[in-house]
Amino acid sequence: MNANSMCIACIIAKQEKQIRHFSDEAKKSEYMNQVLKLLYQYGKTESSPWLAEQVNQIYKSFWGSEEDYTLIKKKYNQLLLNREKEIEQQIHKSQDAIRECIKYVCAANYIDFSAVENVSEQTFETLLEKVSDEANEENLEEYANFRKDLEKAKKLVYFTDNCGEIVLDKVFIKCIKEVYPQLQITVIVRGENVINDATLEDAKEVGLTDIVSCIGNGNGAPGTVLKRLSKEAKQILLDADLIISKGQGNFESLFGEGLNPYYLFLCKCELFVRRFKLEQYKAVFMREERIGIDTK
Repeated sequence: MNANSMCIACIIAKQEKQIRHFSDEAKKSEYMNQVLKLLYQYGKTESSPWLAEQVNQIYKSFWGSEEDYTLIKKKYNQLLLNREKEIEQQIHKSQDAIRECIKYVCAANYIDFSAVENVSEQTFETLLEKVSDEANEENLEEYANFRKDLEKAKKLVYFTDNCGEIVLDKVFIKCIKEVYPQLQITVIVRGENVINDATLEDAKEVGLTDIVSCIGNGNGAPGTVLKRLSKEAKQILLDADLIISKGQGNFESLFGEGLNPYYLFLCKCELFVRRFKLEQYKAVFMREERIGIDTK
């Protein structure tokens, strides 16, 4: 899906804010001009995650390494690991564990240092506490379709998004494996460090690699850009008959590419609130073929 004008404006604003503390005004001006040149050249034909990866490369060439999110990632991974058993107990007390998992993994999609300007641990805890209240708002017809597709599927690809929430991805996948043991599941994470997105290191840290096959996607885009995937990741994706895609970045890069995933994410930024006509931090759970929105 090509970048929206709001996405382009957001990229520009974030880059200006990111370099504001540097003192060399001439260098800052040249940097912003290089970013604008890239956006002018590719903004009409490429997705926001593709553009973001290219902007990151420009940033590194001018300023060196970006902000290190290692400690933040470990913080949120540990936060969810500490809550994992408690949340699993809540899930298994429900009438339908898979349905309950969907609500939890959507709530955990809040942990996004790209789309959420100031990630708050308190806001995240509030979203988790409200999970049970979301039951009546869930699209039950779409959930029924999802269960039918799980029943028929042989190979499932699961795209993760951010650190922390990958713990609840693990819980979700464990539930799916218990109910549908015939499924061959492969999890695809980011191939390089990008913001607070989950990588193989995070998958190992939270124990996801102990229960399912995990691979990196071969690149550092904050999404799933098909032409940037490694040969291994692309082949596994093309062989799958069911795809679960977590997060806004994966939606922006996969929508319209002919794969028809089930998307799971929170509407975190103004663009997604407008697109889906939902309040901020409300969840979307739907297969692409049934998403009737204007993505321009």
